[in-house]
Amino acid sequence: MNILGPDHLVFGVDDLAAARQYLLDYGLDEQGFDAATGGHFTALDGTGIVIRRDDDPGLPPLPPGAHSPCLRDTVYGVADAATLAAIRAELGRDREVRVDADGSLHTIDDGGFAIGFQLTVRHPYTARHLGFNVPGQPPGRAPNDCAANPDEVIKPRTLSHLVQFVPDVAKAEAFYARLGFVVTDRFENLGPFMRPAGTADHHTLFMIQRFNEHMVGCNHFTFHLGSASEVLQHGWAFVDKGYKSFWGPGRHILGSNYFWYFNSPFGAVMEIDADMDLHDDAWVPRTCPPGKDNSQIFLFTAAPKWAPGE
Repeated sequence: MNILGPDHLVFGVDDLAAARQYLLDYGLDEQGFDAATGGHFTALDGTGIVIRRDDDPGLPPLPPGAHSPCLRDTVYGVADAATLAAIRAELGRDREVRVDADGSLHTIDDGGFAIGFQLTVRHPYTARHLGFNVPGQPPGRAPNDCAANPDEVIKPRTLSHLVQFVPDVAKAEAFYARLGFVVTDRFENLGPFMRPAGTADHHTLFMIQRFNEHMVGCNHFTFHLGSASEVLQHGWAFVDKGYKSFWGPGRHILGSNYFWYFNSPFGAVMEIDADMDLHDDAWVPRTCPPGKDNSQIFLFTAAPKWAPGE
């Protein structure tokens, strides 16, 4: 099934104004916003975030045990109508699948999360080429093209992945395997990293086994930026705006993506990431115990600006 990845995430929030400002500061483009009902915000390729009031009757139900604010729906983009038909036939075998007027499909997965599928909104876009000068390789940038620009406008390029707490990780994994998702890596006794057939990204979904009542809903979600430098520069600007760093900056081992996580008004941590590994069907998944030794190859701690003599 040619599922490309998440097209948009829908959150029910209790403070629309704070959520809107957060997404604008994160760098998403506002496609429309109403102070009473919510809005839609997109990355360069059209993927994005939808925010609604948490009491909006049109929202799907909360995942079991969760409370507002919370992720309420994950809508995946697919490449063609044939994939939509295949998903409808497969999931219709054992659950109700609603078909909306636009042809999108909607149901509940085996982790208790609302999910949807639609012809993808992803589209080509223009963004600055990011090259790297590495000794022993051809130059990545032309002469006099300076990479460090304090005034650079950094934009998220595409919705990358989400992480969910699930009550039965084996059951949830089997559900997504039915849709063609494959495991790329796994944390022992915790959960799998999975990617659908339509992308080579290390993962678009990571599921974590719930161990207590606090592990509910969405753990975190993120958009890809263009480079490690963009993660650091954009994250620094985020700190300057007063947002609280949760974890990072650093670089993961599984997936290799650079990361910086921040607290958010969505009931989940929001990550900034870049440079994720790509895998094909020849890849052999790794299994390792969870923990900091296998979560990060390095980790920085933000500190105040420094200059010689200070």
